[in-house]
Amino acid sequence: MSRSLTTTRRATLAGLGALVASGSVTTVAAAAESEWTVEKTETDSTLHDVVSANAGRFAVGGGGVLTAPATEGWQTLRDGGPTGNGNNLYGASVTDDGERVWFVGASGAIGEYIPATDTLVDHSAPMDNTNNYNDVAVTGEAGEANVYVAGDSGKIYYSFENGAAETWDYVTPGSGSALPAIDFHGPRSGHAIDTNGRVFVTDDGVTWNAIGIENADVTFYGLDSDAPDDVAVSGGNGTVLTYDGAGWTPDVLGDADLVDVETDGEAGYVVGSGGVVQELTADDRFVLDTPVGENLKAVDVDGDAVVVGSSGTVLRR
Repeated sequence: MSRSLTTTRRATLAGLGALVASGSVTTVAAAAESEWTVEKTETDSTLHDVVSANAGRFAVGGGGVLTAPATEGWQTLRDGGPTGNGNNLYGASVTDDGERVWFVGASGAIGEYIPATDTLVDHSAPMDNTNNYNDVAVTGEAGEANVYVAGDSGKIYYSFENGAAETWDYVTPGSGSALPAIDFHGPRSGHAIDTNGRVFVTDDGVTWNAIGIENADVTFYGLDSDAPDDVAVSGGNGTVLTYDGAGWTPDVLGDADLVDVETDGEAGYVVGSGGVVQELTADDRFVLDTPVGENLKAVDVDGDAVVVGSSGTVLRR
């Protein structure tokens, strides 16, 4: 989430600091209409993440599916994941130069896709670890990326040499609770969240420190890390929390579980259960009408907003 958005919204929501601790729900904006199109896909598997690369958008999901838009709808590029075993894929990220797409999933699955050559490289089970991986962040250029993988074990596995064998190490930033999301804004600077209501920060990719959130009282699902003082977390009960480097500000709208949050400039979106999409602007937060009731899993805001979810759902605004 951008700093300007965070600052403006913090002024709008002044005095709400006790909401997270109390569990109160406050409606901060009225519903607003929007136009979405449902795009055709070749898969009916749940799509868990969507990202933008130089070659276009890519989504990953159940059964190890990797899909991308083609002339007519979204075409399945791979079905089976990096190992071919059909492990579900849950998170994706793109190198800073936009040349390669990384993704992670169940049973230690880690893949690196090269669109230019339609090549898939298997980096699965680093250090022989086959835990479920929920999210991945990559920084740097293709072939020289820093790779950070977060999963159910509460550990972050990382490689500063493009995921090459024998270059992996790991750290446990918290108590061992599962880590649903990780996101970086610099080569070795970023944030991670766990299911115990904690947010962690690093500036070297190795050492992690907790920066809250005390008495959050909601489960965290989504994370957007844009700067040390520009962080957004989405969670249960319609909650979005923003961080300005000094403290957290809660913003509660509705009761849906909000699984992902992404912003670009002064605009952004959160998505969640039951087809819920909410738009974030510099001054407000709106519930948008969508043509589906499927659970939505991820949103990408690079250009047209694209949302993915259950049953192969893809929405474009």
